[in-house]
Amino acid sequence: MNPMSICSSSSSGSSSSSYSTTKAWIVHGIVVGAAVAAAIGARAYLGGSKKFRSRVVGIIPARFASARFQGKPLVPILGKPMIQRTWERAKLAASLDHVVVATDDEKIAECCRGFGADVIMTSESCRNGTERCNEALQKLDKKYDIIIDGVVKALQAAPDAVFSTSVTSLKPEDAFDPNRVKCVVDNRGYAIYFSRGLIPHNKSGKVNPQFPYLLHLGIQSYDSKFLKIYPELQPTPLQLEEDLEQLKVLENGYKMKVIKVDHEAHGVDTPEDVEKIESFMHERNLS
Repeated sequence: MNPMSICSSSSSGSSSSSYSTTKAWIVHGIVVGAAVAAAIGARAYLGGSKKFRSRVVGIIPARFASARFQGKPLVPILGKPMIQRTWERAKLAASLDHVVVATDDEKIAECCRGFGADVIMTSESCRNGTERCNEALQKLDKKYDIIIDGVVKALQAAPDAVFSTSVTSLKPEDAFDPNRVKCVVDNRGYAIYFSRGLIPHNKSGKVNPQFPYLLHLGIQSYDSKFLKIYPELQPTPLQLEEDLEQLKVLENGYKMKVIKVDHEAHGVDTPEDVEKIESFMHERNLS
């Protein structure tokens, strides 16, 4: 099926202590792959004053030229392009002041404008979604305190973190799938490491059914000050080896808060995943 035909029909209808300001995110949603169908909400506290600040923007980074799944944002999911489902659910979050799509591709931009989304064009030089979010942020007329990359289910206060993300329980069948990123955390809920391999990895080399392995949901929230710093940080060895942008944060000594959520994750990382997510949505009468 031609993704653009779907679009056409739809349109007709350093250190973390520098940022020790207390931050709290309260967010909820349902994830559908790297592009998601979910409701988002966010609030942040201002330091000692305890006053809410509501300058919150949702930025959905989308690129066409994905090595694993070219054109993924435009792929139809039950009759609508994935990027449209992401945007529609994000717009349901009353606490977001603005929702935009950040892309370097005119096909994606045309599709998004067709269903009413605001689009910010970014350069092709962005190496990942974090850098694309930062470029989009600089082009926005208004200033925002908190940036939401994709959709966040739940993030809690973390005074010394500049970056927050969510994980859920890893299914045994996904243990050795490199498209399912795993995470390990410390006793305080801060990220230790992310990997495409199974972590921790025991001596037997097999999955321990008793161990609570964690699956990274690939959804994250940033402090806007840190987001401006991120692109200036040089790529790091672990980041390049694993091809995971979160590792550059950790390798540079910044703290990342990780929240475990009760969520049945269904990533859309390859064309084969589309049928799986459509079956999941059919079973739950999600349209």
